[in-house]
Amino acid sequence: MRLVDVDTATWAPGTYLHRLAPAARDSLRGMTPRRRAEPGDVLISQGARERHVILLHAGITKVTVLTSEGVESLLAIRVGGDLIGEMSALNDLPRSATATACTPMTYSVIGRGQLQAFLEQQPSAALALAGMVADRLRWANQFRVDFTAYSAKVRVARVLVKIALAYGRRTPTGLEIGFELTQSELASLCGAAEVTVQKSLRDLRRAGLIVTGYRTVTVVELDGLQQAAEL
Repeated sequence: MRLVDVDTATWAPGTYLHRLAPAARDSLRGMTPRRRAEPGDVLISQGARERHVILLHAGITKVTVLTSEGVESLLAIRVGGDLIGEMSALNDLPRSATATACTPMTYSVIGRGQLQAFLEQQPSAALALAGMVADRLRWANQFRVDFTAYSAKVRVARVLVKIALAYGRRTPTGLEIGFELTQSELASLCGAAEVTVQKSLRDLRRAGLIVTGYRTVTVVELDGLQQAAEL
């Protein structure tokens, strides 16, 4: 996967860099040297007592949590422009989740003190951070609503639509999700059993809405999938 030139990238809507004014964005991006990560590299570990944040410049990261039963659950996906690890920097508590690179990526590590000084100097950036945290909370609340209001098949379709629109890569056959996504991880995002997700994917595939491969999904009929998702 080719890394996007971070100097010319259009930051995805909803990401922290997208929310910032140009001057604040440039200040944050230039604060510390950039690093590289490869698929499988762990950027943040659940339970670690660290206080820095990580600014993603390019690439895709999965955020997972290990439950008390030892089951790994996928919580979210983060992309270039996103800030991760902000909760520990703000509340001084151990990391609540693990962030793992799932594509080649570039990122920078920003210390807690550096972040605090930046937010004090850039009040609008502090408001942007609050907005980002609020949106993530809203997403979590919407997940709970979807879980109780819609069938598993509708929830699977909804997650696929959201991921395809946010991270899909245009191909001759449709929108291909630009990173590996296992059925177990998809089940975590949908709040459904893996066997139920398998059946839902099979139904959507038979309807001609998606094409599946090894850890890949391509949306071939976006309008139809949105109808299946009741969006």
